[in-house]
Amino acid sequence: MPRQGGPARGVRVELKKLFSICDRQVAAGSREIIEFPLPPLSTHSATHMPVHVIRGRKEGPCLLVCAALHGDEINGIEIIRRLVGLKQLGKIRGTLIAIPIVNVYGFIHMSRYLPDRRDLNRSFPGSETGSLAGRLANLFVKEVVSKATYGIDLHTAAIHRDNFPQVRATLDDPETRRIAEAFHAPLVIDAALRPGTIRETAIRMDIPWLVYEAGEALRFDEVSIRAGVRGVVNVMREVGMLPVSTRKKSFVPRIVKSNFWIRSPQSGILRLTSALGASVRKGDTLGFVADPYGGNEVHITAPDSGIIIGRTNLPLVHEGDAMVHLARFRDNASATETMETFQSELDPVDGAGISGAEPIA
Repeated sequence: MPRQGGPARGVRVELKKLFSICDRQVAAGSREIIEFPLPPLSTHSATHMPVHVIRGRKEGPCLLVCAALHGDEINGIEIIRRLVGLKQLGKIRGTLIAIPIVNVYGFIHMSRYLPDRRDLNRSFPGSETGSLAGRLANLFVKEVVSKATYGIDLHTAAIHRDNFPQVRATLDDPETRRIAEAFHAPLVIDAALRPGTIRETAIRMDIPWLVYEAGEALRFDEVSIRAGVRGVVNVMREVGMLPVSTRKKSFVPRIVKSNFWIRSPQSGILRLTSALGASVRKGDTLGFVADPYGGNEVHITAPDSGIIIGRTNLPLVHEGDAMVHLARFRDNASATETMETFQSELDPVDGAGISGAEPIA
């Protein structure tokens, strides 16, 4: 697919003295917060999207890290807050663009969507003359995405759902696979492209792009946040933006080629007995669905062996609702060991972690 913007991968690019977003220029060796102008609210109040631009004095890639394309997915906001405060960025090569809140409108209302009730992450590459979602997507691609040589999009599960930390990427592209494995999340899902997503648009522009999924909407999760900060730093080291770490990796990320949702066989009250990240065997009981009066109880069993990488947190279900997201592996024991090692490394009780921030309880 032809590239539509930004420098080609694998080619050393001279670091320009000035870097421009929305006609604001940032010199090499400096950092600024640019107020990206957005259409005003219906009250005519001005609205802006703050954009961190951090530039090194030496040449290097341009990495875009963005969060809250869905306005209620807030883990990524905290990841970027910690990221831009890292002392390591004093040694950066190239340019880091970090945007904690892309969907400012949804964030204000604690909503996944924009005021026009559209999903921004199903509206790319957008249109200059389309809906609010289409216009914002179009502007974001032209002014920001086109500047990047790599991208990381930070997400959580939807409201009332929880995701175990995972990276989603198109693994048939060698450069994308390289940074996906370097991120060092425990799970890397070889995910098909969804039409209208920023990842699909970036891939069509030949920009290696990762989606990091971890946690639940409208909730902070300390393990997910720590893993996200560490993951972005790992990618920056892998592409030459930061000095390489000499620390030995403690586990190998596991590639997920097969995953599926287990759905409710009936409506009722759900009681899940298996935790997020748990290893299960075929036939294991995962929980129960019963009517509100205690009768007509159905056992939910695992149709195959695997690891729970996502689950609903809402006990009220209708027939067909997604309950448990199961990933299958050829070597389930090895994958389980990876998950346990990951969790022990990032346990919130073990200190402040990579960012130096106090753990969130």
